[in-house]
Amino acid sequence: MTNKRLAVLTSGGDAPGMNAAIRAIVRIALDRGVDAYAIYEGYQGLINGDGYIRKMTWDSVGGILHRGGTVIGTARCDAFRTHDGRRIAALNLLKHEINNLIIIGGDGSLTGANLFRQEWTTLLSELVSRGEVSQELADKHNHLNIVGLVGSIDNDMFGTDMTIGADTALHRITEAVDAISSTAASHQRTFVVEVMGRNCGYLALMAAIATGADWALIPENPPNYDDWEARMVTELKAGRAAGRRDSIVIIAEGARDRHGNPIDSAHVCKVLQDSMPHEEVRVTVLGHVQRGGTPSAFDRNIGTLMGHAAVDAVLSAPPDAEPQLIGLRNNRIVQSPLMKCVEQTHAVAAAIAAKDYERAMDLRGSSFKTAYRTMQTLLRSLPHEPTPGQKRLRIAVLNSGAPAPGMNTAIRAAVRIGLDQGHIMLGVTNGFMGLIEDNIREMDWMSVNGWALMGGSELGANREVPSGRDFYSIARNLEKHDVQALLVIGGWSAYQGAYQLFRERDNFPAFNIPVICLPASINNNLPGSELSIGADTALNNIMWAVDRIKQSAIAQRRCFVVEVMGRYCGYLALMSGLATGAERVYLPEEGVTLRDLQSDLDQLVNGFKHGKRLGLLIRNENANDVYSSSFMAALFEEEGGGLFDVRQTILGHIQQGGDPSPFDRTQATRLAARCIEFLIEESKSDSPTSAFIGIESGGIQIHNIEDMNRMIDTKYQRPKRQWWLDLRPIAKILAQPAPNHKAAAAD
Repeated sequence: MTNKRLAVLTSGGDAPGMNAAIRAIVRIALDRGVDAYAIYEGYQGLINGDGYIRKMTWDSVGGILHRGGTVIGTARCDAFRTHDGRRIAALNLLKHEINNLIIIGGDGSLTGANLFRQEWTTLLSELVSRGEVSQELADKHNHLNIVGLVGSIDNDMFGTDMTIGADTALHRITEAVDAISSTAASHQRTFVVEVMGRNCGYLALMAAIATGADWALIPENPPNYDDWEARMVTELKAGRAAGRRDSIVIIAEGARDRHGNPIDSAHVCKVLQDSMPHEEVRVTVLGHVQRGGTPSAFDRNIGTLMGHAAVDAVLSAPPDAEPQLIGLRNNRIVQSPLMKCVEQTHAVAAAIAAKDYERAMDLRGSSFKTAYRTMQTLLRSLPHEPTPGQKRLRIAVLNSGAPAPGMNTAIRAAVRIGLDQGHIMLGVTNGFMGLIEDNIREMDWMSVNGWALMGGSELGANREVPSGRDFYSIARNLEKHDVQALLVIGGWSAYQGAYQLFRERDNFPAFNIPVICLPASINNNLPGSELSIGADTALNNIMWAVDRIKQSAIAQRRCFVVEVMGRYCGYLALMSGLATGAERVYLPEEGVTLRDLQSDLDQLVNGFKHGKRLGLLIRNENANDVYSSSFMAALFEEEGGGLFDVRQTILGHIQQGGDPSPFDRTQATRLAARCIEFLIEESKSDSPTSAFIGIESGGIQIHNIEDMNRMIDTKYQRPKRQWWLDLRPIAKILAQPAPNHKAAAAD
């Protein structure tokens, strides 16, 4: 009996991360005992048939994780838009007995797939009547199952928080704008940067937040005044008067004014040149550089997880099941009716075309609207003046624990949002030691200028947790500066320090103020938060290093043991293993035994005997106290019998360094805004709450600090429940040896 079969194709514009999805679809299908096919050149390949529909093996998708674009190609296909073209496509699928199809593309590609499914029965009848297929074959494949993944840098699809490719595009934009900002500041220039996105302003909006831009224009919400050009010029001039050395204007390619007239970068440039004749204005249209290059860790991993879910969805679909879209919602893979998502996506474009911008913003969702409001605050040249008679809180902010990329971004957002609402913002230097030693100063709007893109911690940080006589000093300094609310940004020591202040409230009335902790730690080991600020940057740093290690190793038949940080949390190890195609990941949650090492050694030896050229093992720094990275490397080298060399690489603090990723910048801003909102709300209470915030499966959640101890494993300083461990089985499937010779290279 013929095995169940499925095929995957990519259509529309290419997007980084498509290859990760293709790899996962093929390997998960093969692991399920299903024959997997790839259709090359999109729908055109479906029309061409013959050599364009190819059976895939485990190794067919090896070594593609790090590659941008799509290795199976994509192309425009006018023929598929016709009924005759779809009949030919159906015939070519039936020739290979395929009636399960996974499409990775945009809304147009997915709409075409749904039409193909709706016509399937009619197409089969026509093929039978023409004598091109037998009735038996038609009856055997009398329905077509469709599952869609959205591959698009625009992030414009309803039903998913992020589309495959959008995060990488945002990386390209922020890298470019960061670079432009440095030269703009050197010459005191203004740059107008145009980004992609069609009718969706996501890339422009998030890039403006991530780079600290001074003005932004998006399609969904044009300036609500006719003299917007004059207001833009006034605001940019005010920014210069306040001390900014450069001005960055980000414009989405689909931007328009309230009357629906397109606004392009050339027009904005001319307005600025005419209004500021003594200032140089330059235009940069980023174009297709946003779509190219190696995918980010985020896109590799969501491509992988969506591909896994797509296989399960298409194989479990009953006959005539409604096509499903695989998406990401609040950090979880979800399914939604495909055409409902397409209809909602088209509704946004229709609302923009009808100049119903309020509806367009509503359709984008509450997170988009909140981000837009936050951006409007952050790009102001100076804050609003306090409202006469309002209660002005004195809010202190500090960083605690090891520096994490995104800390400065969070401080910038907190300070500016607090100031814009009329409050007084205080910066504490060097964490809780700053509270103890009275290193507290008032911060103004320009104190945090340029901090959005800076790594490290400009306020300093350390792991000091207050105890004993420290509490008296902290209480005295809080009273001295009349601190009425406290935002603590950091890792494990930040949470412990805030908890200790909470416990000492009865002894020190100065501690009876609202306190909230914002998670910032590359280890991603904090309670109440699935994604700590800094972890995404660390993950990309690891991926960047491992990609280069692999290039070195593959030329010399070499195995690398790469040690990553994380303390007793294996998040970085597992997720970097998933993103780089490591064949083995060692986690502290699982431990390491001698039997494990023997099994891994046997697999390496067998693999290199069968032509393997690269081995990649990733080890968390605390996976085992005895079996260290150097021990593993020595063991594999000694017992490898000269088949391969072994090297160990300890990445160290490179994982903590560098500018924060766009994800860390935008999430730091999002969380900081919510923290300030919380502190202002709680300050009205006679018994204000101490809390910690985080991003969880239900969105942003705030937990009472009294709940912390029940949520943590104190011994190993990590949450009792770690969501990412559910991904371990997927990683193991994808990393296992090729079924034909039980030894695949790491990829």
